[in-house]
Amino acid sequence: YGQELFKIEQYVEMVLQYLRLESMSSDLILVEYDLADIVRQAVKKYGIIFINKKISLELAELNCRVLTDEKWLVFVLEQIISNALKYTNQGKISIYLDDWSEKTLIIEDTGVGIRDEDIARIFDRGFTGYNGRMDKKSTGIGLYLCQQVLNKLSHSITVTSQVGKGTRVSIDLAMLGFEAL
Repeated sequence: YGQELFKIEQYVEMVLQYLRLESMSSDLILVEYDLADIVRQAVKKYGIIFINKKISLELAELNCRVLTDEKWLVFVLEQIISNALKYTNQGKISIYLDDWSEKTLIIEDTGVGIRDEDIARIFDRGFTGYNGRMDKKSTGIGLYLCQQVLNKLSHSITVTSQVGKGTRVSIDLAMLGFEAL
């Protein structure tokens, strides 16, 4: 019952964020933040699910400051962590900074993975992919919203995946040409 209520709250949150997306530009507050604090906020929301599913969390030290909008970046990270938990039945979720790019956050899971033919469409509004259809767990709007939000923040997202091995989401948080307020 608690998990179902949590799911309903998530769907409502997603719809509200979708509606807010149109006026998002006037809603942005770009400030320099400690990335670790933002990630902790997003992870905290799912603590009970990590415990219930016995999924371990590997959270590396995130010594990085980013120019972003805190509430919108937390929303994006919550969506990605939610997906990782949804499609990971055992193993772990790792969150760390890319060795090659200091402002790229990686969220990697040991979940079911995404089929090659689905990867190209995961950011399309309404696209659920094979896994989403099989488990009826997907609305097809979460990753679409993530990409839209990140675009407005001048950040970017890429996803690589291997069926049966897991998925790796890379969020490039560098904002070239912007100065902190």
